[in-house]
Amino acid sequence: MAEIIVSKKALAVNPLKVSQPIGASLAFLGLARSLPLMHGSQGCTAFGKVFFVRHFREPIPLQTTAMDQVSTIMGADENIIEALRTLSDKSKPDIIGLVTTGLSETQGTDIRRALRDFRTAHPEFAHVAVVPVNTPDYVGCLESGYALAIESLIETLVPESNCVGKRPKQVNVLASAMLTPGDIEAIKEWVEAFGLRPIVVPDIGDSLDGHLVEAETSSLTLGGTPRSEIEIMGESTASLVVGPSLNKAADILKKRTGVPDYRFAGLLGLDDCDAFTQALAEISGKPVPAKVERHRAQLQDAMVDCHFMVGFARVALAADPDLLGMQVRFLTGMGAEVVSAVSPHKHESLASLPIEKVVIGDLEDMEKQARAADAQFIIANSHAAETAHRLGLPLLRAGFPQYDHVGGYARTWVGYRGTRQALFDLANLMLGQHHELEPYRSIYWAADRDELGAGKQHVLSSSATGLVH
Repeated sequence: MAEIIVSKKALAVNPLKVSQPIGASLAFLGLARSLPLMHGSQGCTAFGKVFFVRHFREPIPLQTTAMDQVSTIMGADENIIEALRTLSDKSKPDIIGLVTTGLSETQGTDIRRALRDFRTAHPEFAHVAVVPVNTPDYVGCLESGYALAIESLIETLVPESNCVGKRPKQVNVLASAMLTPGDIEAIKEWVEAFGLRPIVVPDIGDSLDGHLVEAETSSLTLGGTPRSEIEIMGESTASLVVGPSLNKAADILKKRTGVPDYRFAGLLGLDDCDAFTQALAEISGKPVPAKVERHRAQLQDAMVDCHFMVGFARVALAADPDLLGMQVRFLTGMGAEVVSAVSPHKHESLASLPIEKVVIGDLEDMEKQARAADAQFIIANSHAAETAHRLGLPLLRAGFPQYDHVGGYARTWVGYRGTRQALFDLANLMLGQHHELEPYRSIYWAADRDELGAGKQHVLSSSATGLVH
């Protein structure tokens, strides 16, 4: 059990967290023909858009209600109604994600009442689904905002039903914010290997995987989970929930549909992967495919190869709760020592981690602990690049954002193959810091020997040895 220590600092010295509105917007970017709409100033949306563009290196559809000084004081409900009308008329989305920001939350906006006013004023847009999410950015983190969006999405689009198993080969997958597009693709292949059809919510592996399309521009997301798929989640035979942050969303889905679920804290490491594979075998009623067995054997061999480097390695971690927990379990399972674990947000899952303590703080907290404990490498997002430079330690980038590293969004961490690659990368970080001992040179070693060459015959001065070589 880990002790949760909340930093008492009055401010974040070196910020780690990414805000809730960005997390909620990320969830909507994984839905087909979707459009996130931030209720706040233009700066709120522009800031989030910069994060997304630098991380994914793709054009990102993101809209704003453009609150100004007057609407901030006098009320901005008209901004919401007008923005929803304009987007519904011009962009014709299937789903609009209405996300609040710190500005609108401080003002006290009731977005659900504004949504009802929009429905009354514009019944011609009843076919456009609008999902309201309250995500103040002065609390929580990217992961919690993402989870709130998934909860609201299920409440809005998944009808109450009693049709469990109507589609026996269909399974729901609730995917945590810690998963990359590469992870989502790997999970879909994993599920399909057992003859099952996954509905991944949200599917950023289809919308944000960096593929080229014929269209020059698009005001909506390209790819992702279709609205029609979300509406039939109640007919699935089971739900696979990846990440403790989505436990509440899983509870809502189970209550509305009765679909049984399997919950996983992560999919990194042999134990996590075995649990997921066993669940798929149980749901499908099929044996584990030969290629999955082979991937498992490859991971076992990699564990043997890398345990000399990773075992007893001192690691400093900084990440959102789901990602931090998955990394801690993986590293401690390999024998590494987590000397610093920092998260920007407190979640109940952190208390069960097999380390001494988790600090709810920022990158300065991690830096101090890493220096005091003589850490050997760091795992964190790109915000920790300067921290790693000051400490003189290598940084393995994980999480969001990664703006100084191309392809970080596409990396696969989960599964047998993803775990294998993570092991190789960690082992190489350790090998890169290993320095051979300097060769011992006797005091009788002649200085001019280096100049003449070690393998050449020459005469040393009589004062040195009196001998001829």
